[in-house]
Amino acid sequence: MSSSLRTADFDYTLPPELIAQAPAHERDRSRLLVLDRSTGALHDRVFRNLPEYLVRGDLLVINETKVTPARLFGRSERRQPIEALLLLEVEANYWEALIKPSRQVRIGDRLALADDTITAEVIEKRGEGRHLLKLAHDGRLVDLLWRFGQMPVPPYIKRQGRGYRVEGVDPILLDRERYQTVYAKHEGAIAAPTAGLHFTSELIETLIRQGVTVTPITLYVGPGTFRPVRVEQVAQHWMESERYIIPEQTALAVKTAKRERRRVIAVGTTTVRALEHAAVDGDVRSGAGVTDLFIYPGYRYKCIDAMITNFHLPRSTLLMLVSAFAGRETMLAAYREAIALRYRFYSYGDAMLIV
Repeated sequence: MSSSLRTADFDYTLPPELIAQAPAHERDRSRLLVLDRSTGALHDRVFRNLPEYLVRGDLLVINETKVTPARLFGRSERRQPIEALLLLEVEANYWEALIKPSRQVRIGDRLALADDTITAEVIEKRGEGRHLLKLAHDGRLVDLLWRFGQMPVPPYIKRQGRGYRVEGVDPILLDRERYQTVYAKHEGAIAAPTAGLHFTSELIETLIRQGVTVTPITLYVGPGTFRPVRVEQVAQHWMESERYIIPEQTALAVKTAKRERRRVIAVGTTTVRALEHAAVDGDVRSGAGVTDLFIYPGYRYKCIDAMITNFHLPRSTLLMLVSAFAGRETMLAAYREAIALRYRFYSYGDAMLIV
């Protein structure tokens, strides 16, 4: 892969009003920009037009991860308001968490969270706002999270307290329903695989009826998805690891599709990373794994023939990943056109199909 790429090579200017603060009224009414990576041709469509671009025999791979409402509010030992996002259970009752503001907590502090139903002792500071917490609570933690927690939507989606409304709807309830795919099954992600947010059950059934095979993987989206690239040279960036599971039937379906020269279409960058990490000599290994694969221009794709994705932040690893697939100049030109056409960007924004 290229060692001369600069992070600034993936910059672009986005008008702030194009950052989507809420999803489309109906999932499959999002807009869809179709990009032919071989010619750079663009087509302005709607997501429910997707079946027109898929054919019998295509293999569509989705990420069945489920977002847990693990964003908790409470107070520090000095009674200052704090926010804690539970990231990963490292052992029983011990969690790595992102705390804001981190300056309000010290090692040994006890935090009161979720209307005092959860107590957290600060065991260790791990840098960049991360802490190791020991949790104490009555009942199952997952039940408390679904009762008191909020969905960990990205910080560019503004949620200004309990009284804030998005088009007359309580955004906390809106996020519970819409910051989740209709096929989410396996809890443990702290962010949604957002390319999948545009699918409805009816759209998936339409694709299956026309001969498209839909098969799952699970990648538990972690904080590395949003970790900014702070280095000047792209190759010097370090990707955080994320856990994934590829079922045996999915690995076999990919192997068969590649052998028969049928397209493997990934729904989202999370699916791309899992499949590409597990791909060896044209096959995909089944089972559980951990990937820190960083895909940027110069990377040679082993598995993916097309992908569905959202529009990503400037200078982000996700923009680098799609640029590796379609070409940096082609991708940035498509982004300029999307901005001119007033597409909505980021997690709750519109979609792109790259063929």
